[in-house]
Amino acid sequence: MFRLAAASMAGTAIEFYDFFAYGTAAALVLGRLFFPGASPLVGTLAAFGTFGVGFIARPLGSMLFGHIGDRLGRRPVLISSLLLTGLATVAVGFVPTYGDIGIAAPVLLLLLRFLQGLGLGGEWGGAVLLTAEHAPAHRRALWASFPQVGPALGFLLANGITLTLSATLTDAQFLSWGWRVPFWAAGVLAALGLLLRGRLTETPDFRKLADGDTLATLPLAEVVRDHWRLLLLTAGALSFGYAVFYAVTTWSLTYGTERLGIDRTVMLGCAMAAVTAQGATTPLVALLSDRYGRRPLCLAGCAAVTLWMFPLVGLLQSGRPALMLLGFVVAMLAFGTAFGCVGAYLPELFEARVRCTGAAVGYNLAGILGGAVTPLVATAAARGSGTPWGVAAYLSGVALLSMACFLLLPETRPAPAVPPAAATGTAPA
Repeated sequence: MFRLAAASMAGTAIEFYDFFAYGTAAALVLGRLFFPGASPLVGTLAAFGTFGVGFIARPLGSMLFGHIGDRLGRRPVLISSLLLTGLATVAVGFVPTYGDIGIAAPVLLLLLRFLQGLGLGGEWGGAVLLTAEHAPAHRRALWASFPQVGPALGFLLANGITLTLSATLTDAQFLSWGWRVPFWAAGVLAALGLLLRGRLTETPDFRKLADGDTLATLPLAEVVRDHWRLLLLTAGALSFGYAVFYAVTTWSLTYGTERLGIDRTVMLGCAMAAVTAQGATTPLVALLSDRYGRRPLCLAGCAAVTLWMFPLVGLLQSGRPALMLLGFVVAMLAFGTAFGCVGAYLPELFEARVRCTGAAVGYNLAGILGGAVTPLVATAAARGSGTPWGVAAYLSGVALLSMACFLLLPETRPAPAVPPAAATGTAPA
């Protein structure tokens, strides 16, 4: 289990590294390099628009790779999705700027971002099912939390490289070529991930379906026909997590550097510290989920986010690194309280024959609702003078919507095993 979980975590870390490298670049430099004729606000919105394209592509990727996962196995998904995302990310590092090739530059950027999202849409479902379907029922959330740590590791790796470059290069060097280095590094990481995943075995649940000839013929059609309500509820339930994560790690970078005049190194450092805290506590959340259930922790996370968004925006507006760090850390811990157990929760909601499609599509639809829209809405809501309370209201509203969806979802934690003596009513010898 540890070898499987480690390989799954490494793969998600690499794939999310690719995705986050683009988000950081969009927040810091892409507006100036690929939309130079626009005002700073319009350039930022345009850069976040290309960022959002990746989220739109993710549900399409989950449909494509979910079909592969439910028809051919979970293992092929892990290989093909990593290869696609890695190649697209490396290519971003070679795209000429608007000054070199004109309008073709942002068009190429959009295309590659779409391919990134397509690959990542298949990654999460395959990685989570690899661990969830191998794990013992009483520790399923714990083992399925390993791929949930992967995004935090990917974020830290992508932003650690960006932070190092930002601190050691001049602004001219960073704008000229420094921002490209994280994308070039993705090639090495993808090769490492493919080496790790090439040795993985297929999951027991899929082998059982294949041996019994009970595989779904058209998994997506079956999910839409029989589980459409569940699909919409999972998408709505998880959207708050995307909203909070990208408000802290993407929108705040732009707001802090462009509106508050804070050095980008400081902003990156605060975001990285908050993500570190969230990633480190994910296994603990998963253990609590195995003991007390999935839904209570998800509801607690939504409630904490709802209450914290106004303090978060106030602390960010202060411009003081220590206060911003406090705001970011609490927000990410609140988000992690719910997302630490969804690696087990979503697969348990769907039957095995359509699990790869159902869990992945629900997870990635939430990315459109929470991830693609949030930087755009937050940037527009913060365009006036003064503290951007509209951003806090938006994030709290998304959290309340997610809480309502979680209330309509069932608990899925497997019942504790009953000892034979207790089951029969006899006393032990």
